Amino acid sequence: MAIVFIPAPWRDLTNQQPQVEVDATTLRELIDELDRRFPGIHTRLCENDTVRPSIQISLDGTLISRNLRTSLDPQTEVHFLPALGGG
Repeated sequence: MAIVFIPAPWRDLTNQQPQVEVDATTLRELIDELDRRFPGIHTRLCENDTVRPSIQISLDGTLISRNLRTSLDPQTEVHFLPALGGG
C-alpha cells in the first residue's frame, strides 16, 4: 500500500492523521480513495480533472509531473506539497 503523508493544512479532513495507507496503482486511484475516506480532499488536490498547479507531488523523494495516470509501486511514499504563500 502507498503511504500518503498529509500536509498539516489538510489534516482537518483526515481527523488530524499525518499519514494514511492507500491501496492504489495510479495517482488517480489514490486520490479517489483518499476522497472516499476523507470527503473534500479531491477538491483541495484537483481542479478540472487534473492536479492543481499549486500542488507539487513527490513519489519516494522525487518530484513528478501532475499526471493522474502516474503508476504507483507498492509501498510508494507520496507527498503532496501545497504552495506556500507569503513574501
